[in-house]
Amino acid sequence: MKSYFTKFYNWIDGRVDLSDLVEFMGKKYVPVHSHSMWYYFGGVSLFLFIIQVITGILLLLYYKGGPDLAFESIQFIMSKVQFGWLIRSIHSWAANLFILSAMIHMFSVYFEKAYRRPREITWLTGMFMFFLALGFGFSGYLLPWNELAFFATKVGTDIVGVIPLIGKPIMIFLRGGEDVTGATLSRMFGFHIAVFPGIFTVLLGIHLLLVQRQGMSEPFRTIEEPGWEKKTMPFFPNFLLRDLLLWLIVLNIIAILAVFFPWELGKKADAFAPAPAGIKPEWYFLFMFQTLKYIPGKIGFFDGEVLGIMLFSFAGLAWLVIPFWDRKSQRGEKNRLINYIGIFVIIYIIILTIIGWIF
Repeated sequence: MKSYFTKFYNWIDGRVDLSDLVEFMGKKYVPVHSHSMWYYFGGVSLFLFIIQVITGILLLLYYKGGPDLAFESIQFIMSKVQFGWLIRSIHSWAANLFILSAMIHMFSVYFEKAYRRPREITWLTGMFMFFLALGFGFSGYLLPWNELAFFATKVGTDIVGVIPLIGKPIMIFLRGGEDVTGATLSRMFGFHIAVFPGIFTVLLGIHLLLVQRQGMSEPFRTIEEPGWEKKTMPFFPNFLLRDLLLWLIVLNIIAILAVFFPWELGKKADAFAPAPAGIKPEWYFLFMFQTLKYIPGKIGFFDGEVLGIMLFSFAGLAWLVIPFWDRKSQRGEKNRLINYIGIFVIIYIIILTIIGWIF
């Protein structure tokens, strides 16, 4: 068996110089410190994205876009296609875990100040990919064309529409018209399978290239610790094998969730039916939705909902460009204010999400 593997390796090596790649990977090292565990969530996010692509392609073989066929095609996948229900459940659960993993990765980079020079572009590409991940979730939510997705999309695009000046044109662009119709479904389908994946793939390539070029960031505070000594591990095979082991664990978690908690389809969307009571967005939008419910209808001369959306937009922009205004971290100094802001954001998201989920 070993001789066959050696022959196969030599055959590949003679054509693509595989030994040079192995040598390059062997020279790369990963910092080892008390926070090294957070490095793995970037790889987990990549793995979940790969699962999304594979299961998405399998679903695409049977899915039919359009208000007259979308719901029935999902029914066919779940009831007639062998293991179709499992593939759809894996796709749905992996989508949610992908956003969760990307969120954990984002916060770990934030608290470790890994966005500081020379990794500003790495942070920007990562943040744009996170925003696209939310776009994946929003656009894919409507594709089953069920009752809950229809009205959630209507509410979500209505919220976008209240933004001054640009809100109405954006809402019409997202819907493909004034209302949520079959044109909206076609548009979301195009975003979900073509536009967003294309942009995401380009950003992912740039992001991975930058990580390989710059290496993994190390918290600068460890240098100040008494008796500190820099420790590293080889990327290949040490770090890579640990990464693959975690991928296997995540795959098992997805399989358990998909089998024991299969994703429900619900009722087919009916534009003339009343909206179901207690309609809510997906969990990653829930804290914003719940916040808007608490804001009064009028705050001075401003509509409360408009003010809330503008505040969220400003907060997202400030978070995106943090490498350019966090001057202390760029100089290698501790910035407790940044940590306090991050802790507040995490607590706020968790509490509002729980409240929105329960009530």
